[in-house]
Amino acid sequence: MLMSFIFVGYVIYSSKQQAKYQEYLAQVAEQEAAAAEAAEPEVTAEPTLGQADTTAVVDRDVEIFGATLAAARDRAAETVTMSNDYLTVELSTQGASMQKVTLAEYTKYAPREERNEKVVLYEPAPSHMALEFFIRKDLNNVPVNTSEYVFENMGVTRGEGFQKLAMRLEVAPGSYLVYEYVLYDDKTPSRDYMVDFDIKFENMSQLMANQSTLNLLWSARTYQNERGYQNENLYTTVSYRLPGEESIESLSTGNGQEQEAVQNPVNWVAFKQQFFSEALIARNNFSYADVMYVTEAEGSGYIKTFTARMGLPYDAQTAQYDMSVYCGPNKYAVLSNVVDEEGNKIAMERLIPLGGWLVGWINRWIVIPVFDFLSKYIASFGLIILILTVLIKLLIFPLTYRSYLSTAKMRVIKPEVDALNEKYPRQEDMMKKQQAMMDLYKKAGINPLGGCIPLLIQLPILWAMFRFFPASIELRGESFLWADDLSAYDSIVTLPFSIPWYGDHVSLFALLMCAALVGFSYFSYQQTASSQPQMAGMRFMMVYLMPIMMLFFFNGYASGLCYYYLLSQLITIGIMAGIRRFVDDEKIHAMIRRNAEKQKNKKKSKFQLRYEELMRQQQEQLRQQQKGRR
Repeated sequence: MLMSFIFVGYVIYSSKQQAKYQEYLAQVAEQEAAAAEAAEPEVTAEPTLGQADTTAVVDRDVEIFGATLAAARDRAAETVTMSNDYLTVELSTQGASMQKVTLAEYTKYAPREERNEKVVLYEPAPSHMALEFFIRKDLNNVPVNTSEYVFENMGVTRGEGFQKLAMRLEVAPGSYLVYEYVLYDDKTPSRDYMVDFDIKFENMSQLMANQSTLNLLWSARTYQNERGYQNENLYTTVSYRLPGEESIESLSTGNGQEQEAVQNPVNWVAFKQQFFSEALIARNNFSYADVMYVTEAEGSGYIKTFTARMGLPYDAQTAQYDMSVYCGPNKYAVLSNVVDEEGNKIAMERLIPLGGWLVGWINRWIVIPVFDFLSKYIASFGLIILILTVLIKLLIFPLTYRSYLSTAKMRVIKPEVDALNEKYPRQEDMMKKQQAMMDLYKKAGINPLGGCIPLLIQLPILWAMFRFFPASIELRGESFLWADDLSAYDSIVTLPFSIPWYGDHVSLFALLMCAALVGFSYFSYQQTASSQPQMAGMRFMMVYLMPIMMLFFFNGYASGLCYYYLLSQLITIGIMAGIRRFVDDEKIHAMIRRNAEKQKNKKKSKFQLRYEELMRQQQEQLRQQQKGRR
């Protein structure tokens, strides 16, 4: 019930945030329209006046920025392309910025026969990277934003295993700002998806104003590359790493917008999508980072617009900034190999949301290695998930057996428990009844928590699977049975309307999973109900309510996850039925009798003696309180 209240509350909150965001977009559109209208030059019949206005603007730019820099505003921009086996990078001389990045090995979601469009990390038009700094002009400090200028293309040069593009902006005669991009051709996991990005100042110190920090502005609008908008949006955010940390920080996900000002040094900033990321890594760290995202409307074809303003420390001796840009998949085997200049890991693999320390440990050191090993020899990922499920069930079988055995023992001694309830019906005899119960459990060899503890131990594994499947890029684009992508929801029927909290489609894997959950819940309820009394309405809560909630929740989730839970429930039902067949009540009775014989002459432990003494003291206090009331 609490889960359902939280879920409903979150949906209502998200709806309100989305409404506010739509109002915000409308206001921004009105402001931009008004600004464009105000900035529109008046049309005049005198062409000479227009020429005079243009000349005045050019003269003003020359006066403010100098002839050399002003001339770079009007230069025609061109596009330069570099590519290797993994990336195709298009760069524009306008601002010397990466304009478009296409991934060679990954395609955008589409039905099986139409899936041929390559993944593009962000929309080229509104995306840019610009450097802001001040130069001295006469007695004034003049701001320069590199996105406003067209750099000179110095051409692509090739070396052994790499290709380098240099572009430069002449700020004043003999003084240059140089951008260099390096893409690697040799196949090395640590830099297959890496583009080195260096900013150099050549003979610029005499021009630079007195300033301690330069601003690097970065913005990008990401496409929707997956089937489900809501699920992809849930994993799309801005992440960053503080130097020396083994974990990363991320903005909260959801609709609307989020922003954060990080005043501490930052090692890298990433615009993270569900399965792909673009991360800007500074060798000597950024001095600060202001990061933000704005969520795009569903159906627009986009997920989020990211912006980041990062500080580059500057002094008169600074002549170069060495950075790298990761443009690639959120794949553990790739990200875990990204290292710094000294060969130290920089926690890029933490971009994959595998869970906290315990759940993440299970995924990183058990699930992923097994999954990668099986994928080397088995082509069908549906079969791999089946084998992985069987292996997990075998791993936790001892816990499942102990849980069933504890429940079975409770069922066998239920007549004796009922007799104790009849013997001590009064509230004031509660202590005596509890002590008698403990003696009974001890003689029978029953731990009252024996049925719960094994289940609690299994929870990290269940949660690890919940985090692994939606974040596993290995499942992306892999089909199985009727599902054409195990990383997205499967749909056998598309509804002409949308059901609140459910969606506009019917996922067959989700339906089968919930049907199996009903069967497992009914089986478990039968076991529990026969061993202890149940509250009114508990049968509906245990057998039907949770599967219904799971159906609504998992209808839009990855079909691979629903398939795993379906297999898990079916295998568990089979294991429980097999245990019940081979471990009958007579054998359990015999086990309890043998244990009772062992307990007859066994001395009580110090803990048991202290516990009994405590029970006697509490019983005496209860008697005294009752006397005082009389």
